[in-house]
Amino acid sequence: MNQKTKSTIEDVVEQISDNYSMEPLFSTKAGKNMPERKIIIDALRELRLVMFPGYFGEQDATRGLPKYFVGSRLLAIYNMLCEQIACAFAYREEEYDLQANSLDGMPDERNKEKAEHICSEFFQQLPAIQKLLLKDVQAGYDGDPAAQSKEEIIFSYPGLFAIFVYRIAHEMYIRSVPFIPRIMTEYAHAKTGIDINSGATIGESFFIDHGTGIVIGETTVIGNNVKLYQGVTLGGLSTRGGQKLSGVKRHPTIEDNVTIYAGATILGGDTVIGKNSVIGGNTFIIESVPENSRIRFKPPELDIE
Repeated sequence: MNQKTKSTIEDVVEQISDNYSMEPLFSTKAGKNMPERKIIIDALRELRLVMFPGYFGEQDATRGLPKYFVGSRLLAIYNMLCEQIACAFAYREEEYDLQANSLDGMPDERNKEKAEHICSEFFQQLPAIQKLLLKDVQAGYDGDPAAQSKEEIIFSYPGLFAIFVYRIAHEMYIRSVPFIPRIMTEYAHAKTGIDINSGATIGESFFIDHGTGIVIGETTVIGNNVKLYQGVTLGGLSTRGGQKLSGVKRHPTIEDNVTIYAGATILGGDTVIGKNSVIGGNTFIIESVPENSRIRFKPPELDIE
């Protein structure tokens, strides 16, 4: 390394170190660790084994001793999630009480108790989540003539994977767990191209066909038996208000038995798509649609000379 390069690196090191000291975002809070993304994703993978036994792990594992299989998996998941939830709450705290927290980065007892309570509530919901997922599988099979079997949907469909992750993350979101719901849904987003915010409210028998490019915003409400195709956006009409809009209903409501075809964009917190409606591809909707409507995009006329 020549002297000029060495001098350049030393200068950059000095400037970046100054940035570290001046910007709080670059300095983790004393005595606190952020949740570990890898552990959260591992917990999701383990939950997938429990929700769909025999599909993503050893197929014989659940046949001989199913209770042992489920019990051992759930215990491991419980320990992983409890620790990460406690870390998330500890890190989010604005006030740092030195006497209430250890110096080794571990969360304090108050946050551990909170994490235990949330994990207990979350685990009580797992049987209901599994039943919801089975209805989502059935909706996928009933709604896609290309599906050869329900097993194929579980194995292969990215839409079902995104829905699975959403249903897990949503339970964390409604319990105000920091960081972890977003880590979960962004993992699914990266794998599938489907972006479902964990705050959305989605009913049973939900089917995403193809899926790539779908966006479902935080305050979206979706009823039962809804089908979405690729490229659908259920978004906010305007986000210029920034953080002032936090908690405000800004995404649409999709009522029961609605089908939305590819490329449709539906925006706004006051926009309601009525029951039994069909929204055609490439439509742009910012006003409510009555029940039993058929909305289609009118293509521009070609002027051929």
